[in-house]
Amino acid sequence: MRAPKFWRRGGAASALLAPAGWLYGLATRLRIAAARPWRAPVKVLCVGNLVAGGAGKTPVALSLGARLKKRDVKIHFLGCGYGGETAGPLRVDAKVHDAAMVGDEALLLARHAPTWIARDRIAGVRAAAADADVVILDDGLQDPSVAKDLSVLVVDGGYGFGSRRVIPAGPLREPVEAGLSRVHAVVVIGADEAGVVGDAAVRARGLPILKATVAPGPEAARLKGQPVVAFAGIGRPEKFIATLESIGCKVVSAHTFADHYRFADGDIQRLKSDARERKARLVTTEKDAVRLSAAARDGIEVLTITLAWSDEAALDRLLTPLQKGAA
Repeated sequence: MRAPKFWRRGGAASALLAPAGWLYGLATRLRIAAARPWRAPVKVLCVGNLVAGGAGKTPVALSLGARLKKRDVKIHFLGCGYGGETAGPLRVDAKVHDAAMVGDEALLLARHAPTWIARDRIAGVRAAAADADVVILDDGLQDPSVAKDLSVLVVDGGYGFGSRRVIPAGPLREPVEAGLSRVHAVVVIGADEAGVVGDAAVRARGLPILKATVAPGPEAARLKGQPVVAFAGIGRPEKFIATLESIGCKVVSAHTFADHYRFADGDIQRLKSDARERKARLVTTEKDAVRLSAAARDGIEVLTITLAWSDEAALDRLLTPLQKGAA
């Protein structure tokens, strides 16, 4: 889905939908309050957010997982398989499964560590725990079924908490204060244009705040100075366009689609035609690329990203309780 514009700044439509948002938030609070979380036999790290899509959970999960792996911690990722048809629990095999089966995020995670999908997170954690020291939940902050040893809230610095209203009146899955009460740290991705660090609710919790920026992958060197036609079906496609511009690309055309959009053959043909006519390179995100068939990917360049942390020592301190031998 595409996020309505009023989700960011509010307005008449947001105010009209506010009662529905209050009910949605109430239902979430009651569900969480009534839950009796199951304690896994291994450590559980949750990387979540408060807004619907586009915060950067998966890059954060990958980055935290990589740091734990360097410390000889055996990690498995677990997602719900959003956008896929399989309920799981299922261990993802990129050679067998595609995005239609397991979702795009699961395929990305599976490139880096064993990855599972499960709509029932208890069942998913049980399956992953058989061969893991730490199970990393990509999303799951609003799912109270599994007890978390460490929960990290990811916030896009340019978007923040949007209008601060709950779905459908705004982008929030639950009120800001409620979500903050269940996390151990806040990660702000990119420049803090929305004022997340200075937010009254964030300051009131006194949580550690970690900052990270998006670092383009090695493909940036060959794309610099080149005319490109960009396309993306992610939560905030404008971030991808901005990243291309930041590395010196000349974005001559940009095509944006809804998050998790399933590209049809006709879509790809039109995009490739546009690039040919403009004598430009056709570029997309890694998350979009995994939703394409091998034939469709031919002729399309992919810009990967990683995260650069402003305070790696603080990040390592946060992860210390998950390392081997920690109490």
